[in-house]
Amino acid sequence: MSSSSSVTLNTGVQMPLLGLGTYKLRGPEEVYRAVDAALSAGYRAFDSAAVYRNEADLGRALRELLPKHGLAREDVFITSKLGPKDQGERAMDGALHSLAQLDLGYIDLYLIHWPGTQGLVVADKHNPGNRAQSWATLEELHRQGKLKAIGVSNYTPTHMRELMQSCKVPPAVLQVEFHPRLCQSELRSVCKEYGVCFQAYSSLGQGELVTDPAVMEVAKNCKRTPAQVLLRWAVQQGVPVLPKSSNPDRIQENARLFDFSLKDPDMDRLSSLDCDHKYCWDPSEVA
Repeated sequence: MSSSSSVTLNTGVQMPLLGLGTYKLRGPEEVYRAVDAALSAGYRAFDSAAVYRNEADLGRALRELLPKHGLAREDVFITSKLGPKDQGERAMDGALHSLAQLDLGYIDLYLIHWPGTQGLVVADKHNPGNRAQSWATLEELHRQGKLKAIGVSNYTPTHMRELMQSCKVPPAVLQVEFHPRLCQSELRSVCKEYGVCFQAYSSLGQGELVTDPAVMEVAKNCKRTPAQVLLRWAVQQGVPVLPKSSNPDRIQENARLFDFSLKDPDMDRLSSLDCDHKYCWDPSEVA
């Protein structure tokens, strides 16, 4: 992969356009096998979270596998996220726990996973204060060098504007659901306005989009898999992706994004599928 396969964050750091999502990867053996396959296929970014309960296994796998692949800690980009149960006054303990679990010295990118707090109703008046307290904690750990970049996940345009009005360190990344049926035009515009990298998860629509007739036809025409086409649609717009798989062949297949391009009519056809459909959680339901 070349320099064109990364994006420059507002911290000046390069973040790979392709990372391995580890949601639902559980147990040391499954994590080890997936990380080994990913490193072999050229992945240099790995995305975890406290709620995935695999930070320790991911850290252990990387410590063991990086030397095997001739790599150092500095060659990989590790993302993790603060769990909703640690939002607010527990944010410091939550972030330090992630650092300890991964045990890689520092975390390249640490996100607030969700704009709400576990156990609070949607409209609870404590949510904005908890978000602000969590962000101040991340800013402090960023200042200490333990979190090289900080950001948010699942924030709406309203949450983003609220954060930008109060933060001392602007978020480097917003990670949200993004695919042809959910093009997120307003959020992307907000991110562009504030210089925040817009990053995708659930690029395949939880697997449903790979059987969409339009996606399948584009894939057939360019002799690629539907998954490759969906991932390429994002990275061709400069949007980093995090496909998740435990299958070594699929992990390798998903990495083949940088040796082809989609033609403009195909890009437009995929984008025309936009119908504001969320397969995952809806953060607009969180106050």
